[in-house]
Amino acid sequence: MRVLALGGAGGMGRHLCRAALHLNGVDELIVADLNAPAADAFARELGARGIGLDVTDSRALSAALSGVDVVVNTVGPFFRFGVPILTAAIDAGCHYLDICDDWEPTLDMLGLNDRARAAGVTAVIGMGATPGLSNLLAVLAARELDTTDEVITGWNIEAGGLDDTPGPEVSAAVVHGITQMTGTIRVLRGGRMVDEPPLRRTVLDYPGLGRRTAWTFGHPEPITLPHTIDTATTSVNVTVGSRPFIAFIQAIRWAVDHGLMSPRSAARMAQTAEHRWPSPPMHKQFTPDRLPPLFALAKGIRNGHPAAAAVALRHYPGTTMGAVTGIPLAVALELCTTNALTTPGVFAPEAIIDPDQYLTALATHCPTNPSPQDMTITTRSWDPNATTTYRDGIHSARTAAALHI
Repeated sequence: MRVLALGGAGGMGRHLCRAALHLNGVDELIVADLNAPAADAFARELGARGIGLDVTDSRALSAALSGVDVVVNTVGPFFRFGVPILTAAIDAGCHYLDICDDWEPTLDMLGLNDRARAAGVTAVIGMGATPGLSNLLAVLAARELDTTDEVITGWNIEAGGLDDTPGPEVSAAVVHGITQMTGTIRVLRGGRMVDEPPLRRTVLDYPGLGRRTAWTFGHPEPITLPHTIDTATTSVNVTVGSRPFIAFIQAIRWAVDHGLMSPRSAARMAQTAEHRWPSPPMHKQFTPDRLPPLFALAKGIRNGHPAAAAVALRHYPGTTMGAVTGIPLAVALELCTTNALTTPGVFAPEAIIDPDQYLTALATHCPTNPSPQDMTITTRSWDPNATTTYRDGIHSARTAAALHI
């Protein structure tokens, strides 16, 4: 198939494109980026074709989509670019994949389902690390229970630093972060979707670990997961981090919400802070007394009794934000190019992708060469050895992450 990578020379797109070169079913890769020289240079490095493309130019975008089988979109922020690019892909009859991490456009993009179905287009939105992998981990956690009442996805905001990318602009990922930790976010509580302030303190009782504190963060998972895990009455996305870092982002939220700082200025300050005081290496985020960097927790009923199950990712395809987002998108691309995803419509990852099939494919992209069965750490509240399972799993994850250095 002929694949167009939008934002292909950016921080996420570069990892996607490097992985895409070796995927089954990819016959041609076109690297498209607003930064034309960067697209051309990176494409030449890969032996692909590079083009300059402003995705806000509808005519240029339509021309670029002509003759393409699949478009993979890493152009953010998605609250600005998600809906128009998906609409253009549907109009061009082009299958679509992205890493949309904003809940607002997720609703609008899912609203294009009938239009995509009529055009015979398969679109999967939000297939990165979180959302994406987190959604699939949630499905695996819910499978451990007879009925799921509550589903929580979580990630460490300090795990996986920013990639060094060309240009002076603020990273779209940072702009997204500021947007989703200010104003209000949408979550599922008491069986109803409600809008509430972000960074709400949440105490999790994680099997094998115990009670730990996390903070709510705006994301698509609480919007989409209740459609697949349809017995859930509560669904939130949370982030975890060190006390100083959480205090830092809470201060930013207060300043933005009180009009003392614009979201753009806040994003620039946050990005500068990340570059001056980078996050600790990925392997140091795995400690047996802390929540894992990427996980899902399901609470409900098993065998007539209250129960909980958690699934965390053990092996990663990289240690930077770009790698752990772009490479999972490439895995979904291969499912598309090998005709494993053929149902037309617009889908969240968990609505169309089988977690076991996906993790089997992802394992081949992890430098540690794990078995598919070793990709996750599953702990269960009813297991008397849950603490040992968690500690052993985190130790092996830390060892695996250290091999990336």
